[in-house]
Amino acid sequence: MEGPELLELLAHSLGGQGTRSGPDFAVSIAARWRHRPWGGYLEAVRRADLPPLDSLLGIDEAKATLLENTRQFVAGLPANDALLWGGRGTGKSSLVKALLGAFHQSGLRLVELDAAGILDLPEILAALEQADPDSRYRFILFCDDLSFGSEDPAYKALKSLLDGGIEARPDNVLLYATSNRRHLLPRHFADNEEYHRHGEEIIPGETAEEKISLSERFGLWLGFYPFDQERYLQIVAEHLRLLGSTADGALWRDEALRWSLQRGSRSGRVARQFARHWVGSRSLAMGRDGSLRSGRENGRDASG
Repeated sequence: MEGPELLELLAHSLGGQGTRSGPDFAVSIAARWRHRPWGGYLEAVRRADLPPLDSLLGIDEAKATLLENTRQFVAGLPANDALLWGGRGTGKSSLVKALLGAFHQSGLRLVELDAAGILDLPEILAALEQADPDSRYRFILFCDDLSFGSEDPAYKALKSLLDGGIEARPDNVLLYATSNRRHLLPRHFADNEEYHRHGEEIIPGETAEEKISLSERFGLWLGFYPFDQERYLQIVAEHLRLLGSTADGALWRDEALRWSLQRGSRSGRVARQFARHWVGSRSLAMGRDGSLRSGRENGRDASG
């Protein structure tokens, strides 16, 4: 068997693009890009995680900005790619998924891809055009927890997609990415040595300029920050309420603070995890294992 025939057989036997027609976006509101050495493909997401927008607490400014940008995009108006950066568990990815829940009936669709999929961006755009030849839908490419190494080839591929490539991007495709790094690339002490002073200005060196240039190609930079103690306790209280608990704060306050200290973070994710632990452990101790959760949580999670 010749080389090309063997590759084609391998692609078919392992589920390559040759046997997949892509998701039906009239039925599926979300898909993920499966990166494969022989050619990736779009796979429908059967059950999308769609937290309600009003359950995302403590991120009002970022939520309002991204909501307005997404509303413009869905309406066919100019809109910007967005980089959501900040600490872990602060609600970045939850916000993007919540926007899909808010706008999917208006034609918004979400395509999730990982860092490896960045290299497949031309193929992803071609697959979307094939799945939606009449441009009936608006697509957000969603890359969660995005970051690059210093020599990562995906870095240049992303720069080309955002601004600067010879091929124009379709008007119905936008990119939302989340990252713990503001500039997506690692920073080193050696970078600081390249900065120099020009009058009262601080001028970055070539290495720093290169690192900043990628994040600047996102039209929106939205920062997400850990909560102060008071805000953290407020969000714990809201999570407890969503889980059906009416316990007074004096009963759980100290334990909630210890919980955050053990994890080194006061974020929406930590608040949600503590609330689940507190309600679940007390329900079990009282002989009501699972009864509070049934019909009360309903998938409503605050930021995290």
